[in-house]
Amino acid sequence: MKDKIRLALIAGGRSGEREVSLAGAEGVEKNLDPGRYEVRRYDPATDLAGIVADRGWIDVAFILLHGPFGEDGTMQGFLDMLDIPYQGAGVLGSAMAMDKEIAKAVYRNAGLPTPEWMMVEAGIAAVDGIVRRLGLPLVVKPVGQGSSLGMSIVTEAGGLAAAVGLAFEHGPRVMLERFIAGREITVGVLGNAQPRALPLVEIIPGEGFDFFDYRAKYTPGASREVCPAEIDPVIAEKAREMGIAAHRALKLRGYSRTDMMVAVDGSINIIETNTIPGMTPTSLFPQAADAAGIDFSSLLDRLIGLALDGRRGQKRVSK
Repeated sequence: MKDKIRLALIAGGRSGEREVSLAGAEGVEKNLDPGRYEVRRYDPATDLAGIVADRGWIDVAFILLHGPFGEDGTMQGFLDMLDIPYQGAGVLGSAMAMDKEIAKAVYRNAGLPTPEWMMVEAGIAAVDGIVRRLGLPLVVKPVGQGSSLGMSIVTEAGGLAAAVGLAFEHGPRVMLERFIAGREITVGVLGNAQPRALPLVEIIPGEGFDFFDYRAKYTPGASREVCPAEIDPVIAEKAREMGIAAHRALKLRGYSRTDMMVAVDGSINIIETNTIPGMTPTSLFPQAADAAGIDFSSLLDRLIGLALDGRRGQKRVSK
């Protein structure tokens, strides 16, 4: 009988998305085939030494961390030092995608449309100049957070200072971004050398939510998700092409999920790319995979296979 794959499921961590990570890990562990995998859980908040001690046991890691210290390249670099393969983007891709300013520069360099933006410092004074440049409403967000933590949509100039202050509570760098009215969609991409786009998902925040913020994401019934998105086929194909282009421009591998806005005129703007999408069975990426005929357990198998595929033919360092 073939030996089971010894898998380190890494979840928890120290970011503001810790609870989301732990909840996702429960769903992942339940859907990993016990006949194929032997699973050990590790929480980076307390178990980094345990990962080091067990590196000779671990065949592959499944990182289910969101935000700083997990999705930004730090955990990826830690595992690279230990010669442990893992699903998803490496250090460079993770770091670029997590930094919203760098990601937008990469999109623009690749010819991909993204809303106009500017960076601000605490105690901003030139509100009139900001409004003239970006208009109202505008989006205020910390550069290095996920799940819309610290993000606001400002509709009046008088609310800008408070929104910037909130964003600075979640990180040292804050971005102001031109608001794009329209329909929010997300494009999942799956694969290594030949990535393919999954069916689109449209995200429709419920009443009482101005956008798909943290509460809208994680409060049951707060938002509606339509998959496949009911959108013009020409626009849908363009969005899929843009999702793959963003994935490649950011030097990603394995999988990603790129969020976009489709304006009334049909134009598409990329907002950001997630390198470790949510992984409960009802999260956006698993929904898109399911619409493509890949159930949740098979999706996990695919991601783990892609992680191991990246190491085939490479000599592992002796542990």
